[in-house]
Amino acid sequence: MRSANPAFSDIVAAIGLAIGGAFGLAGTFVDSAELRETLWTIDGVALVVAAALLTMKYQRQGNDCVAAGFLTFVAGESLLLAGNAAGLQASVPSYVGGISLWAAALVMVSAPKTFALWMRLTAVVAAVLFIVSAGLILWGAPLLPTSAPLPAAGYPFLVLTFIGWIWTLLKSGR
Repeated sequence: MRSANPAFSDIVAAIGLAIGGAFGLAGTFVDSAELRETLWTIDGVALVVAAALLTMKYQRQGNDCVAAGFLTFVAGESLLLAGNAAGLQASVPSYVGGISLWAAALVMVSAPKTFALWMRLTAVVAAVLFIVSAGLILWGAPLLPTSAPLPAAGYPFLVLTFIGWIWTLLKSGR
């Protein structure tokens, strides 16, 4: 039976997405390595928790593709989290793996018509930007997680997608 209010796990997932989006973007723009790694660690943990809860939510609803997408996002974020403390240059191998899994996850979550079209489009734009970034790095481009225009151009689209997911989680009766 559906309640008019969001479930506790939906609220926790929404908070995790909000923390992940805010701290992730903030970490991209700070100069201090220690502060960036701290912000990105908080971001990563929050996103893993949120995506794990979303995996369970959509699996219970029988939406296997979306659930698998969120599970794939957990794997990608875990790779990013694992490389975080190594510093920007040393984290590049786990970063490439992480954003590649992010891209796959975003496509999987967006393939079904579970979320509004604008959310699915922002997710696909982010996925394309991340996969192009990963390809450039694999082919020798000296890109770091903070490099602009790529991969930095993908982050705002990812955060817009998070905002959409948060809205979906918190709106009444969803």
